[in-house]
Amino acid sequence: MSALPTPKSRILGTGHYVPEKVLANVDLEKIVDTSDAWIAERTGIRRRHIAADKENTSDMAAAAARRALESAGLNAADIDMIIVGTISGDSPMPACAVHVQQKLGADNIPAFDVSAACAGFIYGMTIADQFIATGAARCVLVIGVELLSRLLDWQDRTTCVLFGDGAGAVVLGPAEGDGRGLLATRIFTDGSLAHALTIPGGGTAEPLTDEGLAKKRNKVHMMGQEIFRTAIKNLTSASTAVLKASGLTSADLDWVVAHQANLRIITQVSDRLNFPMEKFIINIQEYGNTSSASIPIALDEAVRDGRIQNGHNVLMCALGAGISWGAALVRM
Repeated sequence: MSALPTPKSRILGTGHYVPEKVLANVDLEKIVDTSDAWIAERTGIRRRHIAADKENTSDMAAAAARRALESAGLNAADIDMIIVGTISGDSPMPACAVHVQQKLGADNIPAFDVSAACAGFIYGMTIADQFIATGAARCVLVIGVELLSRLLDWQDRTTCVLFGDGAGAVVLGPAEGDGRGLLATRIFTDGSLAHALTIPGGGTAEPLTDEGLAKKRNKVHMMGQEIFRTAIKNLTSASTAVLKASGLTSADLDWVVAHQANLRIITQVSDRLNFPMEKFIINIQEYGNTSSASIPIALDEAVRDGRIQNGHNVLMCALGAGISWGAALVRM
């Protein structure tokens, strides 16, 4: 095995938050033409969490951030930057991260959003790692959060059964020279597939009109089969790329935390990486697809219940709208 890269940043703490309200598959049977068995068989999803009426995206993000800071033994004054991966912020402007900064009581530090949908958390960690590696920042709060229940057409059974609300966060800080930290990340975008997963209305290309609202152009539109095929191929290739960059193979992995979009996608990635399913962190049955929040939610759950421990090699991978995708390999 070749020498491992020297990490510049490491995960100091993790946290997550999901709303109290649960929407089970059997509840969806009363809303659209679907069934618990149909959803579970095709996706692995049994239920998802839905934000309360007065709960905003930044509320969930701040809650996850507080838990990550507590886990790291830090407070808001210790943070140099806030990066939020989301496509469902409180408003089009300003960034969701601005509201998170205010709710945490952080200083006048840079706070900005990354719009890479389900890949937003991987993108955010990649950016944070660069700032820490150059010394421009010491501790960076990276959050993935989505409140997609308000961006869904609840009459479209191809999308409304898939998504849930939630937030996850990590605090990244300087590596300590003990081999623990972010070994490699790789991020990619293919704009030729932008049409496959989109919210087409509401921007400058298609300002919302009464006709657009009637056609639900301000809601999520997805070409499911195209995304499915692309996800399997690109998650596998990105994962292989970070393993190569880290000088590791799948045999060196302890865990994989893949984006929780569809259990069948994860199964296919498992087969192609030749890595057993029992070493994948799976919580899609409880939360559905929480987009940019899915990896940090699953990561935090596995850290807190003791599955992921110090020294473990953990591969993370995700694909979302753009299409954008990426992977990261971290030694905890």
